[in-house]
Amino acid sequence: MTEDKEEPFLNDLSLSLEEAWKILREGASDRHSPLHTPAVATVTGTGSPSQRIMVLRAVDQQNRRLRFNSDARGTKIAEIDRQAGVSMLGYHPGAKVQLRLSGKAVVRRTGPEVDAAWEQASLYGQRCYLAEPGPGSPVDAPTSGLDPAMEGVKPTPEQVAPARAHFAILQVAVERIEWLYLAHRGHRRALFEWNAGAGQWDGRWLVP
Repeated sequence: MTEDKEEPFLNDLSLSLEEAWKILREGASDRHSPLHTPAVATVTGTGSPSQRIMVLRAVDQQNRRLRFNSDARGTKIAEIDRQAGVSMLGYHPGAKVQLRLSGKAVVRRTGPEVDAAWEQASLYGQRCYLAEPGPGSPVDAPTSGLDPAMEGVKPTPEQVAPARAHFAILQVAVERIEWLYLAHRGHRRALFEWNAGAGQWDGRWLVP
């Protein structure tokens, strides 16, 4: 897009919201999209924020849900089990859009959705969940956590089968979307909050 082009969503709240979801959907389906790997923040036991980059695996606009995969032994899992509130930040330079989202996360370790997500993962991706001990555990020397025989080789389905016990998904129900568009003629910023009673998004403009 050019600096002089006025996008249809520039002065339209509903189109701005749709643009936000479009970028999120593309982030989940295109591994080259900057929104494929947003920063996701949780709250620690001491109340401080904790961030990490995660891969956005799926977006369900109708149900306001985002999905991420995770090792069930990770510290973020314990943080979400204790405090469900999470936030996400991503920036798309090509679209010139920054997205800040927040909502409530649920950890799922079993069930059809978890099984389907596991099957969708590549063998290399499944191999990550074989690490022992679990992510974040202190060790005496640098390590991948994998058995040396498993490093640098494509595992078989039989070899990664035990890793399924460590696999979980995070489902985030989005409750708030803050959208910022950087335009040469003047930026635009909008806030959308989910109105559960009305079953709709309530949006308003903000000063960028």
